[in-house]
Amino acid sequence: MKNILLFSFFMNVLSAHSQSLTVMTFNLRLNTSSDSLNAWTYRKDHAASQVLFYDVHLLGVQEALHDQMTDMQQRLPGFKSFGGGRDDGKTRGEYSAIFYDTARLQWLDGNMFWLSQTPEIPGSKGWDAAITRMVTWCRFKDKTTGKIFFAFNTHFDHMGKTARAESAKMILQKVTTIAGNMPVIFTGDFNAKPADEPIRIITNTSDADHLTDAKSISQSPHHGPTGTFTGFQPKETDDEPIDHIFVKNGVKILKHATISESWNGRFSSDHFPVLAVVVL
Repeated sequence: MKNILLFSFFMNVLSAHSQSLTVMTFNLRLNTSSDSLNAWTYRKDHAASQVLFYDVHLLGVQEALHDQMTDMQQRLPGFKSFGGGRDDGKTRGEYSAIFYDTARLQWLDGNMFWLSQTPEIPGSKGWDAAITRMVTWCRFKDKTTGKIFFAFNTHFDHMGKTARAESAKMILQKVTTIAGNMPVIFTGDFNAKPADEPIRIITNTSDADHLTDAKSISQSPHHGPTGTFTGFQPKETDDEPIDHIFVKNGVKILKHATISESWNGRFSSDHFPVLAVVVL
């Protein structure tokens, strides 16, 4: 009987891993020559190689300008992307776009909304935000399991405290309206630490619309640094993350990690990518 139970356990583990999806959130840092030796031209190959090495199926990027989207697309064979620039919903301004592995995921539909009092107006800025902020979402079918799920990706404002709090409230409402009871994966640079108001709003379990921090329910202990922002310094500037992966509606987390690789002491971005292995 003991051997049968052990066999059943290991078969369940193998089944979970065969059905798992690897998700990454990655603030690429915009392309600006003022970054000198940390400029995008020196980092783009490293950024793409991390996505490929970790067999990522779903990638939420932040701060990507149109040329960076093009560079990533060229370096990620088999991937497609959905999303537009925050200034016009097309090619102007930073993208909060979603890349997906077409061998594994089938794109069904998607859209964008802006974190403002007029979320359907491209380029609209809300509350006390310093700049325009937005959310991109997609509905996917997992070709391996046949399951349908929703992916959301965002970049919260870096200055406006009210804007971040109101953005947190808005995304909870929007996720419920758009995804209903379907599985949800929400990636992003939230410019907020776990104890800050926006994250407390998002993860407040007394709110039926709340999301769950993937790190908090990972079946394996978190791997790598806990902080995610480096500012191109030799190490992360803080022990608390501002880049997060949240889930909802039965998504399980097998593993969670912050990827802190460097090349001759230089990083692929001023943020570490954050990775989660999930099961719908």
